[in-house]
Amino acid sequence: MKFTKATNYALHTMLMLVTDSSVKPVGVQQLAESQNVSPTYLSKILTRLVKAGMIESVSGANGGYRLSRHKDDITFLDIIHAIEGTNSLFECDFVHGSECLIQAVMREAEEKMERHLKNTKLSDLAQKQTQVSK
Repeated sequence: MKFTKATNYALHTMLMLVTDSSVKPVGVQQLAESQNVSPTYLSKILTRLVKAGMIESVSGANGGYRLSRHKDDITFLDIIHAIEGTNSLFECDFVHGSECLIQAVMREAEEKMERHLKNTKLSDLAQKQTQVSK
């Protein structure tokens, strides 16, 4: 199982915004340079995060992006769902009786992973990162 690069960039961008957590917006250029990615590509990712209600876009000369939710309310799963969607990672294409046993095992594994990602807050990681960098 592999998440897209967009999810990688979204998680790193959100970690930067949570770690910074100032009211002042951070420009897309600064966010893109910190990850060595195109600002145009990152803007598309940021648009998904705005639509998901995690960040907001601020226009103007000092514009950019900032958190629109409290940092303690943002989980890894929130970000992954904003970028990847909520579809199951595995879909059985074969016709079985009432349910595919393989699909059931895969769904159970996915539910366990989602529980872990839902319980992992980005603010906890930001706190660890701050302690390590001291």
